[in-house]
Amino acid sequence: MLCNYCCRRCNIDRAVSRGFCNIDDGLYISNICVHTGEEPVIVGEHGICNVFFDHCNLQCVYCQNYQISDNKSAMSADRMSLNDCCDKICELLDFGCKTLGFVSPTPYLGYIYDIYNELTKRGYRPITVYNTNSIDTVATIKGLEGVIDIYLPDYKYGSYELGLELSKIKDYPDIALAAISEMHRQKGDKLVLDKDGTAVSGMIIRHLVLPGHIENSKAALCNTAIEISPKVHISLMSQYYPVYNAFKYPELSRKLTKEEYEEVVDYMLSLGLTRGWQQEMESAEEYRPEFEVNRIRFANNVNS
Repeated sequence: MLCNYCCRRCNIDRAVSRGFCNIDDGLYISNICVHTGEEPVIVGEHGICNVFFDHCNLQCVYCQNYQISDNKSAMSADRMSLNDCCDKICELLDFGCKTLGFVSPTPYLGYIYDIYNELTKRGYRPITVYNTNSIDTVATIKGLEGVIDIYLPDYKYGSYELGLELSKIKDYPDIALAAISEMHRQKGDKLVLDKDGTAVSGMIIRHLVLPGHIENSKAALCNTAIEISPKVHISLMSQYYPVYNAFKYPELSRKLTKEEYEEVVDYMLSLGLTRGWQQEMESAEEYRPEFEVNRIRFANNVNS
């Protein structure tokens, strides 16, 4: 089958050639681990079992996951079998995680169905989270109805120019809005919680505020309120930290200021977007991933 899962529409057979993501038809996972860095209703009491896929269909110059997302680099993990992947997931589900997150999942869409079906055969039905950069096609999102419980899309840019400059994607605001609109059609405004306060169904839209680009954030939030709904849940993130190729851009070579973040918060609230989460400014220091460390933590968790 030709790969057209995202709006880059490479239209290639990955068994014989590679497109933008530089991935063949294999399953490449850099880490499967207990993760506590998501929104409180996502991680719950025991954390979320996150599956971090290798490479990415978006190449953001400031990507905090650059260790595994850089398409110019070799895969950070060996090709994995479906059985081994599900074995690791089941270990963490047995450990206490009741939520399973797919991170940067779109290029691996076929495997997500395979993982879901294999876990079902084994008697597991975790809450599933689709953590995406939102350049999925509408058809891709429609196909996930009934498989994904919670959509966790980024809405990175309200600015067309910035999306192209910083993430190499044309027309990002329109592409992302179309995908998120389909997610909203499926889930609506309501975020359903269980008796323990863990989300079991719904959608949370994430937006990372970039230093020096407050107007981009305002445009993204305005688009969300008008085109999606002012009642959706927003996770407004302050955790930006300059890494990877961000230092090539003067405005991105520093952390976000409190004043910048508060200006965006005030604007968000003025739009009626009052449901969701804000981050402490200290998040810039707390949410930087280190995948080798996570591998150690995964091993310790399983053995404890």
